[in-house]
Amino acid sequence: MEPGLRHLLSAGDLSTAQIQSLLQIARAFSKPINDGESIPILQGKTIVNLFFENSTRTRISFEVATRKLQGNVLNFAASTSSLTKGETLVDTAKNIEAMRPHCLVVRHSSAGSPNFLAKCLSLPVVNAGDGFHEHPTQGLLDAFTIQEKLGEIKGKRVVILGDIAHSRVARSNIHILKKLGASVAVCAPPTLLPPKPEVLGVDYAYRPEELLPDADVVMALRIQMERQEQRQFPSLSEYAKFWGLNKERAKLLKPHAIILHPGPINRGVELDAEIADGPRSVILDQVFNGVLVRMAVLAAVCAPEALSAWLKTANTATVNKGGAHA
Repeated sequence: MEPGLRHLLSAGDLSTAQIQSLLQIARAFSKPINDGESIPILQGKTIVNLFFENSTRTRISFEVATRKLQGNVLNFAASTSSLTKGETLVDTAKNIEAMRPHCLVVRHSSAGSPNFLAKCLSLPVVNAGDGFHEHPTQGLLDAFTIQEKLGEIKGKRVVILGDIAHSRVARSNIHILKKLGASVAVCAPPTLLPPKPEVLGVDYAYRPEELLPDADVVMALRIQMERQEQRQFPSLSEYAKFWGLNKERAKLLKPHAIILHPGPINRGVELDAEIADGPRSVILDQVFNGVLVRMAVLAAVCAPEALSAWLKTANTATVNKGGAHA
């Protein structure tokens, strides 16, 4: 890992070298995992998924990632924990820490919760999404998917379309994609952008037609109803009509342009079904790549020495195989 990674709390904290290293590690894992193998980097280590928000892809992919690395995983459920009896977040985390796991993967509705726990605990913390703030592993897996499909990120135009104001995914993607040389633009109704969109440091527009013709990548985002105090547009049907990515708007895209979505999809709102399931869609690739990227993060944070040893072995095997073939 270049350089070492004690926690993963924010994509904004990652250097370009760290981002590139994590993506390279994920790529190194792809062949053995596609071949049905597991990799013994987390043997003897226990990862706790400390999720205070509902999740499908993120929680299960962290669990699968841990098991693919031959580690042990425990899943925390807030609804059946002592939180219902008044226990605080930090007391919950410290009690879990006392059981000597090796890492906490934290998802919480309050921005800054993983950072707070990282300061209170002695074990590594990985941010699996905190409020409006960030979702760094999602940003990494999206970058990995773009590289996989388009070859490189530098010079590509990425348009993020949807609920930007409430999206931790958008923030992490902006940090990572800009560091990797992409040109990023965001698009949403005025009420779903920050009051001063220029603070994001990217281009912006209020109508997708202004941005789609130049896009190499379109990332559609779910409307975050649970993070809005009141609905910020008249209706879902109106949002779909003016901002949803449908068949007609997709005609504006370049022939090679791809479509991403972090899930869950509201079909017929941000994406029509024929777009979500169409040839441009790489949404299921994102899901698989999430396992690879989260493997890379857990290995780098929890077992850097074992990771380094495995990478040397994998690189030697690749070189030897190439030499033998030649």
